[in-house]
Amino acid sequence: MEGKREFLPQRGNYENLAVYKLATCIYAVTFHFANTYFSRGDRTIDQMVQAARSGKQNIAEASVDGNTSTEMEIKLMNVARGSMHELKADYEDYLMHHELECWGGNDPRTNATRKFCKANNDPNVYIAKCKERSPETIANIALTMIHQYDFLMVRLIESIKRRFLEQGGIKEQMFQARKEHRYKK
Repeated sequence: MEGKREFLPQRGNYENLAVYKLATCIYAVTFHFANTYFSRGDRTIDQMVQAARSGKQNIAEASVDGNTSTEMEIKLMNVARGSMHELKADYEDYLMHHELECWGGNDPRTNATRKFCKANNDPNVYIAKCKERSPETIANIALTMIHQYDFLMVRLIESIKRRFLEQGGIKEQMFQARKEHRYKK
């Protein structure tokens, strides 16, 4: 069937997505940060870690569920995005309540962090760097990473929407495949 596409392509290779790799690093930084700078038993630890985890895990679920439901894929990607926004607010609150500086978008440290993050996607590198940095710096690095994540996630959702417009949903693809199969006989 040269030139024809399968009606149920098995996507789900989320581990290669830049946004998933970044989410993995955000999760590592957050796990370290929350367990280092909050008192044991503080509910914020669980809230931050779970928000970071959700921002990562929902990408995996969306990628696999998207094989049969573009609607579910988009919904879960938005859940992931929403979780990261929740995490962003937690980091901003930490900086505000501890009277620490929140770097601006044009701050040279933000630009250096952006550049570093584009070139590094190993969570262990981030954990090692966190051990050498102040809580203010770690929180700002995390915020920069979350902004990058959001940018990538918006682009990913837009590409899913384009794919739907170009290829249709699973029901349309199944109908077309069945129709083509019938006419081959």
